Amino acid sequence: MVEELVAVGLTLGSLGAVYAMAAARVIKQYERGVVLRLGKLQSSVRGPGFTMIVPLVDRLHRVNMQIVTMPVPAQDGITRDNVTVRVDAVIYFKVMDAAEAVVEVEDYRFAVSQMAQTSLRSIIGKSNLDDLLSNREKLNQGLELMIDSPAIGWGVQIDRVEIKDVSLPETMKRSMARQAEADRERRARVINADAELQASKKLAEAAHEMSEEPAALQLRLLQTVVAVAAEKNSTLVLPFPVELLRFLERAQQAVPQQAVPQQSQGNHAEPGKPPESGVNAAEVGELGPSAGSRSGQD
Repeated sequence: MVEELVAVGLTLGSLGAVYAMAAARVIKQYERGVVLRLGKLQSSVRGPGFTMIVPLVDRLHRVNMQIVTMPVPAQDGITRDNVTVRVDAVIYFKVMDAAEAVVEVEDYRFAVSQMAQTSLRSIIGKSNLDDLLSNREKLNQGLELMIDSPAIGWGVQIDRVEIKDVSLPETMKRSMARQAEADRERRARVINADAELQASKKLAEAAHEMSEEPAALQLRLLQTVVAVAAEKNSTLVLPFPVELLRFLERAQQAVPQQAVPQQSQGNHAEPGKPPESGVNAAEVGELGPSAGSRSGQD
């Protein structure tokens, strides 16, 4: 009798151990457990840790509550300004209600992926090329709203959507490169013209100051010579100021004007004095032959 009781006890213990092993479940910290008992959703969602279910009656679905990073496949589309582009993006989302994520949608990951692709194609068709290249923040917000609206009913919250890359045709890339080059050249010309204008104004002010003080021009010339000589050049080109040439020309014209009055004063005899002998002898020499010829004829 005792042996039969021991055998029954061991059998019950073995059945209890098997039942406990079949009913025991462990839910991780980042997961939540949704239990369906005979196909009906239980109101309570199992939290992390150890939990028990009824074998063959309950079915436990583990739902990951972490933020999921899902790449959106590249989508080909035509922008509003008729440019063919290829755009891919990345989406960040997480499950907020584990029960709705299990019951309301068959596969919430696949549903979010398809909704993201559809929304991305819609955004491409509504936007211009310039918006896709430079105004991505606004497009990201619009794309997030388009995906988040149906995802709320699935217990999923869209955390962030980012357009990752925009691929353009080669012809469009070359056209944009030429446009950027022309814009850079235009800006460079405007900057050079502005610099020339400022330099001309400063040079005009400097010329005005030097015209009031002629010595400033000579000092500037000496500074230029010193700057050129500091380079240890074998040949030194020295500019000659035009003002100095004009000064020498005026000085040369003043010397003959002073010499002419002195010569005219030497030719006139002073009153009360006989004429010079050199002049009288010349006159006599000129008169002598004529007088001699006359005496011979007589």
